[in-house]
Amino acid sequence: MFNEVYDVIVVGGGHAGSEAAASAANMGSKTLLITMNLQNIAQMSCNPAMGGIAKGQIVREIDALGGYSGIVSDTSAIQFKMLNKSKGPAMWSPRVQSDRMRFAEDWRNMLEGTKNLDFYQEMVSGLIVENHKVVGVKTSLGISIKAKSVVLTNGTFLNGLIHIGDKNFGGGRAGERAATGITEQLVQLGFESGRMKTGTPPRVDGRSLDFSKMVEQPGDAVPEKFSYLDVTKPLTKQRSCHLTYTSNEVHDLLREGFDRSPMFNGRIQSLGPRYCPSIEDKINRFADKDRHQLFVEPEGWNTVEYYVNGFSTSLPEDVQFRALRSVVGFENVKFFRPGYAIEYDYFPPTQLQHTLETKLVEGLYFAGQINGTTGYEEAGSQGLMAGMNASLKVQGRDPFILSRSEAYIGVLVDDLITKGTEEPYRMFTSRAEYRTLLRQDNADIRLTPKSFEVGLASEKRLKRMEEKHEKAEAFVEFFKETSVKPEEINPVLVDNDSAPMTQSDKMFKIFSRPNITIHDMRRVSSVDDYINQHDLDREEIEQAEIQVKYSGYINKEKNNAEKLTRLENIKIPKNFDYSKLQSMSTEARQKLNKIQPVTISQASRISGVSPSDVSVLLVYLGR
Repeated sequence: MFNEVYDVIVVGGGHAGSEAAASAANMGSKTLLITMNLQNIAQMSCNPAMGGIAKGQIVREIDALGGYSGIVSDTSAIQFKMLNKSKGPAMWSPRVQSDRMRFAEDWRNMLEGTKNLDFYQEMVSGLIVENHKVVGVKTSLGISIKAKSVVLTNGTFLNGLIHIGDKNFGGGRAGERAATGITEQLVQLGFESGRMKTGTPPRVDGRSLDFSKMVEQPGDAVPEKFSYLDVTKPLTKQRSCHLTYTSNEVHDLLREGFDRSPMFNGRIQSLGPRYCPSIEDKINRFADKDRHQLFVEPEGWNTVEYYVNGFSTSLPEDVQFRALRSVVGFENVKFFRPGYAIEYDYFPPTQLQHTLETKLVEGLYFAGQINGTTGYEEAGSQGLMAGMNASLKVQGRDPFILSRSEAYIGVLVDDLITKGTEEPYRMFTSRAEYRTLLRQDNADIRLTPKSFEVGLASEKRLKRMEEKHEKAEAFVEFFKETSVKPEEINPVLVDNDSAPMTQSDKMFKIFSRPNITIHDMRRVSSVDDYINQHDLDREEIEQAEIQVKYSGYINKEKNNAEKLTRLENIKIPKNFDYSKLQSMSTEARQKLNKIQPVTISQASRISGVSPSDVSVLLVYLGR
């Protein structure tokens, strides 16, 4: 069946695997996507949503690079919200509620429409490795398929174990079997492995809920979208979510089952996601709180299934049922299925290079939850980078690596490779030092030219970005060059409690005032005329407004990023022996020898490496 040698084989069809297969194929590599069930490509295993705080920035970066997640999020959206709009633009984060079934269907259709991409449904049980280099995979049917590179995106399926109360059974997701064989082989090859866990809430029948007792959570009045391309349009109708709360009565009912909870009785030892705790964990950790929020999220346009966000649990199903029936609006709730926890194997990501290629086996890449991350967005971005770099390696080209000052994806990968993780890693805006530069509105300006240069982003995407950038920059120049008279602008200033002008001044200076918006400036006829004459759209106007109002902060961060880049340019010789630097702390020598950083900047971010250790290294390298 498989006589040809593939350039790239992607194992796993989740969010990481789908993006990896798409990016490798779109860069011209002959690619095979192998997954255990082709009906579940890009399945939303947990909540039916994409984006959110920092995660929305990642989806826009994936889109800017030429990935599919942004487009599919738009085509399957049932609600759009721009979170943190009351804060500065560095914190704005897009998020959509998704139609779960349509999301997977649209992903499958896009992948099937991708050239150079083949599909095969079966479990990969092992790798074919020769002289520390991967040359293919073996399936559970004993079929060997040759490849020049392999991307593993196994999600929660590696020796997955599902827990519901005191019951447990093998599985990678509800209703699907676990994957076996790969972990054991990788450990034999010298890889270090570990266990993590995650959980998911019950799914319930919306016909049994009383939404009149809950608080409605509608989408934005003027919804936007994820993709920078014009292939999708903003939503014209939306579905609402709803908000309700737990209570002390609910908490007491849940506590009755704690002795049967695998997390509390010791059967689950692995760590779960700190920032998405189970309901029993929240009750235990925040004992002073008498209630917790529950967001009731529809699973699609035409289904009555709802996701109970905030009620992730592995408690016995009878305890889940009794407790949830005590929640306001859930008095008559019927379950589609109970919540559960799942344990799975992962591999500490310090064993990878910044390309996501493993250090031990050439041509082998890891992406997604196998690296200890959590979240569709984090997984998709890793898949995209792994697919790109696998393709570039096969083609004999330089790797594609994003720095911390270029993208949230750069922060994510650098954090994993440099610091590792002992609990499921989730992206936050606070993890990025340069979040004023890494906004969701400018991801295309930051990344599309880089991606186009290596052959992933299309020319259409590049031209769309260039037009937006040029129009926004010209609009900024208009404000810098154009003066406004007091009689024109003072009515605007007075209405906004801002000090009136006594003489003419440049519009840029007026617009820079914190309480003056573009809507205020459009009351000046020359501004409104400029927008209409140059046919500026929402993105172009927003880009110009941010550049005007935050120019000081942006320039400061650019200067700081340039300083970081200078350290990035100081390379450390490959396989450098840190044990000979006795002036360093023992911990620093051990960590540096294990991780083998590529640059001084990366070395400085490793936990346990102090500034004095970096100084010793700089002196030794002749600085």
